[in-house]
Amino acid sequence: MTTIAGVELGGTKCVCVLSHDGATIAEERRIPTTDPETTMAAIEDVLDGWQGFEAIGIASFGPIGIDPGAASFGFVTSTTKPGWANTDVAGRLLDRYRVPVGFHSDVVGAGLAEGQWGAAKGLRDHAYVTVGTGIGIGLISGDKPVVGLTHQELGHIRPVRMAGDDWPGMCSFHGDCVEGLASGPAIKARAGVSADQIAEDSPIWPLIAHPLAQLCHTLVLTGVPRRIVFGGGVALGVPWLLPMVRRMLDASIGDYGDRSLLGELDDYIVPAALGGEAGPLGAILLGQQALGD
Repeated sequence: MTTIAGVELGGTKCVCVLSHDGATIAEERRIPTTDPETTMAAIEDVLDGWQGFEAIGIASFGPIGIDPGAASFGFVTSTTKPGWANTDVAGRLLDRYRVPVGFHSDVVGAGLAEGQWGAAKGLRDHAYVTVGTGIGIGLISGDKPVVGLTHQELGHIRPVRMAGDDWPGMCSFHGDCVEGLASGPAIKARAGVSADQIAEDSPIWPLIAHPLAQLCHTLVLTGVPRRIVFGGGVALGVPWLLPMVRRMLDASIGDYGDRSLLGELDDYIVPAALGGEAGPLGAILLGQQALGD
């Protein structure tokens, strides 16, 4: 059996896991994400006690550098999280442990895990969308992340707005991008309360679902996934949101192309299945892929 260490580096907490079979978590440690030096030292303290692993996978908050040929590979780059901009995460662990290190976004990590064991099991091509503090997307093709200059940032596309909706949004970069309109903080800024306190019949929900449906429209026509999996506190905590997104996507796509390829939208846009285990399990998969490469 191959032993892999996984690190899910989140904005508020870090989960370190160890797997001996690539499918189950044998050990788990949680540490707070504070400043880079304190956090990285705590990660190393955990991994030092797990000597013997053959690879490390890291699923990190971002933005991050994922191009192995670039000097920024393995770094948290232009994040707004205080102190973390231009922090070398993967390189530091590679120098210390001298094993292959896989590195990608936490969203991609969760997407990989949902494809292997969760809501997209059996599908080699799917999209994972998280709707929570931010909106992130991971595109998986052939069981691997779709890569290019960097990871996808489709949460920052500007959707077609609903007629009469002129709220400016709250993204500090783009105002009314999808994240600026439909993330948890955006919902609270607009409604004055968090998403879980807004009644199902509130007129605000169509204004939230619409940009998410526009995001799905873009995914259908660009990433062409076989399924779109939604995770995150907002998407999973509001049971009427995804049905609304499905209806709006259906209206937006219309009869364009071979609509039958999408099948029933109840089976095409689905909630994530793995909960809090998705990120750590995804980190294990990133370690496995690094070992294979």
